[in-house]
Parts: sequence; structure tokens; C-alpha cells
Amino acid sequence: MTARKKAYARAGVDVDLGNRLKGQIQSLVRQTHGPQVLSKIGGFGGLFRANFAGMRAPVLVASIDGVGTKLKIAFAVNKHDTIAADLVNHCVNDIAVLGARPLFFLDYIGCDKLESRVFQQLLRGFSRACRSAGCALLGGETAQMPGMYRKGEYDLAGCIIGVVDRGHIIDGNKIRPGDVILGLKSNGLHTNGYSLARKILFSKMNLKIASRLPGSTKEVGKELLRVHKNYQPFLTKIPTGVIKGLAHITGGGLIDNLSRILPANCDAVIETKNWRAPRIFQILQQNGNIDRHEMYQVFNMGIGMAAVVSERNAHRAKAILKARQIGRVERGSGKVRLVF
Repeated sequence: MTARKKAYARAGVDVDLGNRLKGQIQSLVRQTHGPQVLSKIGGFGGLFRANFAGMRAPVLVASIDGVGTKLKIAFAVNKHDTIAADLVNHCVNDIAVLGARPLFFLDYIGCDKLESRVFQQLLRGFSRACRSAGCALLGGETAQMPGMYRKGEYDLAGCIIGVVDRGHIIDGNKIRPGDVILGLKSNGLHTNGYSLARKILFSKMNLKIASRLPGSTKEVGKELLRVHKNYQPFLTKIPTGVIKGLAHITGGGLIDNLSRILPANCDAVIETKNWRAPRIFQILQQNGNIDRHEMYQVFNMGIGMAAVVSERNAHRAKAILKARQIGRVERGSGKVRLVF
């Protein structure tokens, strides 16, 4: 048996190392567990006791995602905890738009070779973000696959499960002409548009990961590794029924994501002059010679979450969410219209 393990390690899969590392991170994982978690760490499946007190008709909400080519920045900077937090926060936001609160999260790490420091940074990032979100890190999978990835690289995916009372689901069906669209600020690119951003910054502008951004003291790598915001804690402060629709502004930008929640007879009219896009987006547009319309379909342009509320509730919601009015709902055909 020992000989077989050594042979497997020589082939690139060190099972013993994987077991040691998983044993070392148990305290990080336990920090995210409450009494609902019944399973031990490292089992074949995670056990979560479903107890939804106060809900008349609990509905489970599931989502799965990755962080795209932002991973390339983490590799270049050799910093890995923030990319793990990005994944958790992205997934939390994706179910928060339906009114759900997160219950538990599972991660997947696929790599060429398991590196102890990288693995521990990733788990610290997962653990910290899950604790902040009130979400249990219930389990995960780490796969060592020699020849599948470049040396020093890995891939991440995350699955989240949440719950919402059926009567409190936010699905946009109550959106009407005259409603107000609020925008919550993003923290940079979040987790989308990195393939285009990397091409502009590194190929067209010939910048390096440690270069300063033009007109800034911020290094390129640090700017691109800004952590994707978790908006769910802000949204829970809004009284039930006030928010009619929510859109997480990720891949597809404001144009494609807002249209997902619009009724067939409504358009979202976005006044782009109502906020100033952060400098990183200006740099990308100017140096990439990108059409303005396309910028709002690739990047979040400084708005990470959009909320639709009635006009009478707009002032209160804007104050609680620390948001600004970025548009309005008009009669239309389910499209997003940009006003420059």
C-alpha cells in the first residue's frame, strides 16, 4: 500500500499531503458551523439540519458559480485568500437577489499540484467570507489532476444553498412604470470582465502586475484583486415588500442583468450621468477604445447591485442601502435603455 501511494505521488497526486492539509484546516471550517451542521469535516456528504422557524413556506434556493479569469491575477500576485472570498460573496449575492439568506456553501478546488500555502490561504478566504455571510462552510472537494492545469494554477467553483419564505420571494413581477432604480456601489471589477481588462492592461498598455495605474498610486494587481462586495447584509435591513426587484451586476453588466427581472411591458432607463464610474473603467474604455454601450454590457461600471423600489419608498431605501438613484422604470418591452 505504501509503495502504491508513493507511486501515485510520483505521478503527481500526493494523497498523504492532501489528507494532512485537510486535517490542518478543520478549525477554520468549524468557525463557520452552528448547531445546524451535524456532519464531521471530511465526510462523503455534509449534513445540515433544516429548521426554518418563522417561515410559513420555506423554499430552498441554489446557485453555483466561479470567478473566471480573475484567477490569473491571483496567480500573478501570489495572493489567494481574496479570490476565495470573491467566490463566496458572488454566490451569496446571486441568491440574495431572490430574497434568500445563505445557509451553507461548498467549494471545489482543482489543481495540478496541491500547494500547502495556497490551499491554506484559499480556506482562510472561504472561512472568513462564510463567517461574514452567516453561512456554514459545509464541505468541499480538492482534486489533484496533473497535466490538467499549468504549474502553480488552479480552478475554483462554489455552490451555495439558501432559503426564502415563498411569500417573500423577490422576482420582479411587481415592478411597474414609475418605479425607481437604485444602484449600490461596486468595489471595482468584482468578478467579471477580466479577460478584456487583462488584454487591455497587459497586452495593449504593456503594464505589469506591479505597475502603477495611470493617474493613481494603486498597483494594477491590487486594484484588480479588490474583493467582490457582499450586499446581502445591507438588503436584510430593508423591510419586507419594499424591494420589488434586485439584479446582481455581474457578467452582462447593467444591460443584461437588469433585463432579467423586468416584466415584459417595462423598460429600465439608466441615467449613466447619475454616478461617476471609478477610474479603472475609464482607463479600460479609453485605452481599449471600447464603445460606451459595450462597457455597460461587460463591466459593472461602479454599480454592483441594482434595486427597484416604488417612488414612495425610494428615499428610505436609498438611505438604508447607501445607494443612489440611477434610473427609472418606463413602459416598454423588457429592455434596458442607457441615457448618456
